[in-house]
Amino acid sequence: MQHVQTQADDKKKPMRAAIAAFVGTTIEWYDFYIYGLAAALVFGKVFFPATLDPGVATLLSFVTLWAGFIARPLGGVIFGHFGDRIGRKTTLVITLMLMGLSTLGIGLLPSYQSIGVLAPIGLVLLRIVQGIAVGGEWGGAVLIASENAPKNKGILYAAFAQQGSPAGNLLATLVFFLLGRMPMPEFVQWGWRIPFLLSAVLVLVGLFIRLQLSESKAMQQVMAEKKVERLPLLSVLRQHGMLVWMTMLVPTVIHVTYLKTTFALSWATSELGYGRETFLQIILWALVVQFVVQPFGAVLVSRMDKAKAILWILLPEFLLMPLMFWAISTGSYWLAVTAMCLATIPHSMFYGAIGGLLAQAFPVQLRYTGMSFSYQLCSLLIGGGTPVLAQWLLNVTGGISWVAVISGCYALVSLFSTLWLLKRIPEPDAQPAGVAHTPLAAATTAQPR
Repeated sequence: MQHVQTQADDKKKPMRAAIAAFVGTTIEWYDFYIYGLAAALVFGKVFFPATLDPGVATLLSFVTLWAGFIARPLGGVIFGHFGDRIGRKTTLVITLMLMGLSTLGIGLLPSYQSIGVLAPIGLVLLRIVQGIAVGGEWGGAVLIASENAPKNKGILYAAFAQQGSPAGNLLATLVFFLLGRMPMPEFVQWGWRIPFLLSAVLVLVGLFIRLQLSESKAMQQVMAEKKVERLPLLSVLRQHGMLVWMTMLVPTVIHVTYLKTTFALSWATSELGYGRETFLQIILWALVVQFVVQPFGAVLVSRMDKAKAILWILLPEFLLMPLMFWAISTGSYWLAVTAMCLATIPHSMFYGAIGGLLAQAFPVQLRYTGMSFSYQLCSLLIGGGTPVLAQWLLNVTGGISWVAVISGCYALVSLFSTLWLLKRIPEPDAQPAGVAHTPLAAATTAQPR
């Protein structure tokens, strides 16, 4: 009877892990995205001197946003180290608590008018803690889902963790949308703090779910066989250095989401005459589309030749992102909605597949560190800098054309780096999910198949 019960529990474990990954990442990304929305709408007014030019204040606000991205590789290294040594579950509990406390701290932080220069300093420090938390969260969540997945379903189960991003973004945007009816003075004074304070409740829910998790069998096996690496980061860089630098480029295109949300929200409401509530509604439509279509990227990559799937997914991006900027510039609500929803599809489907692919690139005893460090380096160099670069180009040129060009460059980088990666990792899911493998000796010497 006990054996039957154990078998039943084993069958439920993959879905429990997937749901726990989804709920936890939803909360983490909610916290991370509300900062971006607040940075676009109010942080320039709240945490910087009122005498600053509005464009400069917004630019500085986006720089504080970048601070979180700068900290993400540090989070990937710290929690990757412990995740590869003591397991995935413990690190995921810690990252969720860290994110919740830093987000609550931002919601309670006094304004520049109250404490002067300490306000932006405090904002940057709390944003750095957010970055460390989400930097450690992503890799662990993908792995707890993919390593517990049934055979041949690693990419599909990893997509549960990836769904937390659009879900968290959707939730964050919805909260700000509901607050959009507030008069602007009240919103700037205290209304923007509500989404940050609500995070405390969400974190408690996430902690309850994550504490029920058990460690993946793959990691249990590594610890039982004493194959744990003493310094995972050093081993990753020595054994798989080229793989790290190339996988760093793979997620580039997913960061165009900050062109659609953070940058476009600021641009549309400050220069094009869109109301705050109206443009948040446009973003909400796009996020609903992302939530619906994103898993199909994992399905497509799992069921057909992976290189062809990536080509089919990314090629439309070169047309749809410039089309989106043009549609927004017309001032037409339904044109903007349609174009933004269409532009969301390629990079969303790519994001749905990429977590599982990156997890397969590294051996299990180095997997948390390898994929987290690579992914978060991309966030540092590209993600946080995207709205800063876009706003600077807009300030300098007075037009949106170069911002559209950037989006095409992002897609090109992801396309070629992903095709490179697919030639240098073992055939995905050739073994049961989570089983350790060696990526063709060392990535630095591997040759294309």
